[in-house]
Amino acid sequence: MGPESVAVLKESNSLQEVSSIMPKAFILIETMVGRTREIADAMNKIEGVKSVDLVTGPYDIIAVVEAETLNKIGDIVTQIIHPIGGISRTVTCLAI
Repeated sequence: MGPESVAVLKESNSLQEVSSIMPKAFILIETMVGRTREIADAMNKIEGVKSVDLVTGPYDIIAVVEAETLNKIGDIVTQIIHPIGGISRTVTCLAI
């Protein structure tokens, strides 16, 4: 068994390995000029956002989001992150 796994006893009394790793996504965020730090501060307050980094290149922020399900990650991105003022574009990359 791997370090991120737990063993559970099935009804047949045999052990089954179950992953305990929560789904994770990297959110690449393009911001309007001059709004990057304000957006990063707002994102740091969102439940499920594990890290927020300001970066150089085509995106201004990369955030890591973890949640119980992929649908919950989708809800965080579409219902909480997208409405933040000053975000012009996001790309969500799911970790596999």
